[in-house]
Amino acid sequence: MVDLHTHTTASDGQYTPAELVKKASEHNIKVLAITDHDTINGLEEAKAAGDEFGVKIIPGIEINITAPRGEFHLLGLGLKEPSSSMKEILSKVDYTREIRNKEMAAKLQEGGIDITYDEILHRFPNSMIGRPHFAQIMQEKKIVQTRQKAFDLYLAKGTPYYIERIGSNLDEAIIAIKESGGIPVVAHPMSLYLSWGKLPDMLKDCYDKGVVGIEAFHPGARVTECLRLEELGRKIGFIITAGSDFHGEKIRADRKLGHTCGGKKIDDKYYFEELLRVLP
Repeated sequence: MVDLHTHTTASDGQYTPAELVKKASEHNIKVLAITDHDTINGLEEAKAAGDEFGVKIIPGIEINITAPRGEFHLLGLGLKEPSSSMKEILSKVDYTREIRNKEMAAKLQEGGIDITYDEILHRFPNSMIGRPHFAQIMQEKKIVQTRQKAFDLYLAKGTPYYIERIGSNLDEAIIAIKESGGIPVVAHPMSLYLSWGKLPDMLKDCYDKGVVGIEAFHPGARVTECLRLEELGRKIGFIITAGSDFHGEKIRADRKLGHTCGGKKIDDKYYFEELLRVLP
């Protein structure tokens, strides 16, 4: 098995990079992509663990892209050395994310919610802080019963405490990934929340800009949707990838390492026949 989309404690995952790689080896996963949100901080630890446990690590990232609606995430798979353009994007992300986190913590305090940004930093010292960390602290302090409830009541778009996040520019992200030796791939296209009438034009525009693949197979989509995305992707000229978007059982119990839509195991072909043939 392979898995081309996973997260660690470097962003909002449950397991450290080394723990995740060990877990992958225990599940007979031979190729594992580490794609933390807007950070590459866990890659060196993951690569060292890969050598120890016999798992091939695909160094990656998942960059949040500015979009008019939905969520637009761009995977960068097979990164080598981070380019100056990648470092610039990550520096901007760090700056805007910290501002957003502080504003969100202040709004929560103003609303009588007992949570501070400092305690989140103390609780997650090595993570790229975001809303999932707010949600976990709120659950631990019994402000809410579940992480999902924290999003529903306090952290999701449309709630009184939500602060709009600033994503990266698509063209700049594509350049940064390619200059870092990687392959840009549109993650979970159904999260763009576009109709099937509009999605083809949007994906074709991504292809024309230099995106190489789409993650057609993702557990957040129905099997029929994934098959339709695969057909559309091949028609446009994309390579097709598949991932679990695994964060950990305590964070997303519905997502299993090495499995994608419909609970299916991720076939080796998505690495050996798709990604591998376009990696520099």
